[in-house]
Amino acid sequence: MLNDSTMVNYLNSENEDLIEIANQNAKRYKNSVPFPNIYFEDFFNPIFLESVLNEFPDLSKRNDVQMFENEKEKKLAGKGERHFGGATKSFMHYLNSEPFLNFLQILTGIKEPLIGDPYFYGGGQHEIKRGGLLKVHADFNKHQKLGLDRRINVLVYLNQNWKEEYGGHFELWDSKMEKCEKKILPKFNTMAIFSTTDFSYHGHPDPLNCPEGMSRKSLALYYYSNGRPAHEINDDLGEHGTLFQKRKNNIEDDIAFKKSRNIKTLIREITPPFILKGVSRFFND
Repeated sequence: MLNDSTMVNYLNSENEDLIEIANQNAKRYKNSVPFPNIYFEDFFNPIFLESVLNEFPDLSKRNDVQMFENEKEKKLAGKGERHFGGATKSFMHYLNSEPFLNFLQILTGIKEPLIGDPYFYGGGQHEIKRGGLLKVHADFNKHQKLGLDRRINVLVYLNQNWKEEYGGHFELWDSKMEKCEKKILPKFNTMAIFSTTDFSYHGHPDPLNCPEGMSRKSLALYYYSNGRPAHEINDDLGEHGTLFQKRKNNIEDDIAFKKSRNIKTLIREITPPFILKGVSRFFND
């Protein structure tokens, strides 16, 4: 669908006034538990979003992707725009554009100007196959190239006919890792937005149970600022990578984290100190 010969209608017709939607939902975003968050269903033009889904590659069959295969994360992620088709590239650029940035600024109430990521560092196309997972965690806090502070995550789910029993819910956990406060089913045309701090624990911690031949597909976009409020920072950490967290009284997590610690201990023992110092940010969990 086109507004004119050059402008794609990315949004559902009911959501075309982004500023109004942001103002209407800003209070709900701010007051959500366990940390500021919100999700919208049927937010984008479904016809256009289906064209994005149709371009989504099987990342397991592509060479230039990130493959995570360990006790805490079993997933695939594209690198930058390498595997974007035309519709996907147009859509992702729109989500980094001024209108969408203004929407996020008002919705989240963040004072510092928000900046999109043209590199899609850590973001872009994400895919989890049957049995895959992503344990609960807080995200890396600095952009590797730009040195900016990570503030907002936007996740757009592309999974048609997704059923509750398939799992793959996006979970938001309290700061003590005692309770999942919110679960979002990753069904087609659902958008989740949340503030990323050193204490915003989230993930997809249990193995995916979708049928063989299906996968959990999403687009991830991260937004940054130059500086952030002190209350969002754990002063003991500094710059850090992903901070995985163990759910309390969860046997599966106990086993996974024990195995992970053993592997990291071995790496520390065999890695020369001058190299270990340079990659220490990845051992914070």
